[in-house]
Amino acid sequence: MRFKKDMDFVHLSKYFFIFSIVITVMGVIFLGFMGLNYSVDFKAGSNVDVSLSKNITQDQLQPALSGLGLSHEPNITIGDKRVNIRYDEELDNEQSAALKTAITKLDDKASFEVNTVDPEMAKELARNAIYSVLLSSLGIIVYVSIRFEWRFAVAAIVALLHDAFMVVAIFSIFRLEVDLTFIVAVLTIIGYSINDTIVIFDRIRENLRFGKQKSYEDLKALVNKSVSQTLMRSLYTAFTVFIAAFFLLILGGESIKMFSLAMVIGLLFGAYSSIFIASPLWLLLKKRQKVAVKNNPAKA
Repeated sequence: MRFKKDMDFVHLSKYFFIFSIVITVMGVIFLGFMGLNYSVDFKAGSNVDVSLSKNITQDQLQPALSGLGLSHEPNITIGDKRVNIRYDEELDNEQSAALKTAITKLDDKASFEVNTVDPEMAKELARNAIYSVLLSSLGIIVYVSIRFEWRFAVAAIVALLHDAFMVVAIFSIFRLEVDLTFIVAVLTIIGYSINDTIVIFDRIRENLRFGKQKSYEDLKALVNKSVSQTLMRSLYTAFTVFIAAFFLLILGGESIKMFSLAMVIGLLFGAYSSIFIASPLWLLLKKRQKVAVKNNPAKA
């Protein structure tokens, strides 16, 4: 794959800005009115994983699940010699024992793993997930500000939060289930996002040392040149991770499905955020500095 060395990435960025803004607005609307579709990891309820010695059908399983005295029907996922049953209510000891007894009648070699989350624990998990993202963002701001300058830090954080929020927005719009592995995926995406962004910013900084940029057009040409020099590295890195995440999504188990899906979505958005979001945003901030210096030479 080859790209023209004189490709105007800054000009193309406006289309990606528009696309991201549309997704962001839709995400905010859906989050405001519908929120996220939390799994039992983030709300009170019980999750039952059953390992079987043979495959069973939902018709065989349904009678075994009735008669537990619960007001809501469980969400059932049947795989190869495996069943996952999710309840929006907490199972007490008697209900859990009755469920195990009923399924054991279908397969006497069945083994069970029952996880229950109470409301307070669910709230704490949600808070800790938000804190982890905020703390990681704060650390990145400090690091980039020290190594580069504050304009790079601002642009990097916007790109980072863009990638994370795009994943959250897509999960909210399509009502995809959010579990603990989703949080792991978002933090992983943040790591890949900041890595690609730093690579491009480092090249921009190097190119700034070897030339004088007297106008906005000079800065624009520098950004386009820097992106062009690092583009294939960024795309190859994103593509190799994307392939791994994609096949995990297709061939992986049910327990990592949301993690793999979040990674696939995040990598797609992250593939362009460093190029078409972070770099043009730095250029915009730098342009404002040039204008301020031009209007007030004493600041130079």
